[in-house]
Amino acid sequence: MKKSLTSADYESLAELRYQIRRFLHFSEQAARKAGLEPQQHQLMLTLKGLPTGTRPRISELAERLQIQHHSAVELVNRLAAGGHVRRHRGGEDRREVLLSLTPKGEKVLRQLSLHHKAELRMRGPALIAALKRAMQTGRRSNGIPAR
Repeated sequence: MKKSLTSADYESLAELRYQIRRFLHFSEQAARKAGLEPQQHQLMLTLKGLPTGTRPRISELAERLQIQHHSAVELVNRLAAGGHVRRHRGGEDRREVLLSLTPKGEKVLRQLSLHHKAELRMRGPALIAALKRAMQTGRRSNGIPAR
């Protein structure tokens, strides 16, 4: 069965992409105003938001950010030089390097996160509506009823 797309499918996907990009642009600008590069902010948020029980290692952060290991190392190096993160040795395996936010990093991340939450409260409904429309339009055009 050949799947077809309607102009409404393309419109809804474009609108979703636009709403995502608006939020990402806001996030990038907020990070820069806080003195960070956007990927540095993303790494700090990823570190703080790791699921309980997940070891805070560079390899885990690289996976969650979908970047190469050496890129994560460079981000950590810059954040450590700026006093935002620190490295420390693992408990039993002293070769293991774990990461944590410093008090300075915690403060910057908290302010950025509060700002992001406020932005989501304001612009989130448009993002959710665009996502729902993109999901529903695609279902209708493929013979799947919308919910």
